[in-house]
Amino acid sequence: MVKAYIPVLLLMGFVVMNAVLMLGLSALTLRSRPTPDKQIPYESGITPLGNARERFSVKFYMVAMLFIIFDIETVFMIPWGAHYKQLSCSAPLVNGSCATANVSFFGLGEMLVFMAILLVGYIYVWKKGALQWD
Repeated sequence: MVKAYIPVLLLMGFVVMNAVLMLGLSALTLRSRPTPDKQIPYESGITPLGNARERFSVKFYMVAMLFIIFDIETVFMIPWGAHYKQLSCSAPLVNGSCATANVSFFGLGEMLVFMAILLVGYIYVWKKGALQWD
């Protein structure tokens, strides 16, 4: 059981070591020469206008949260797609396929219910006007 996690642990170790190495090398090779021009925030090559502490509309945050929620919910479709054959067969798979007599629509029905719930949520949000940018 532990052997199955060795590749994941090796990858995580490599990522952490790579991050530490890059941060360490950049700290060692940094030549700090601050000037007033280098200290101002840079955004798309345009000199910043106004205060950085401006207040944003609540609508901006609503759209951002709704995007994250619907985006995360669509990620749940990936494992379903990866195991669709297993979910749509009432018996264990034989050589990666399902016998015609054992085909069920459980996997498809499960995702249709999930997508219907998503659609109801999307329609609710749309009718409430949360997607209006005005």
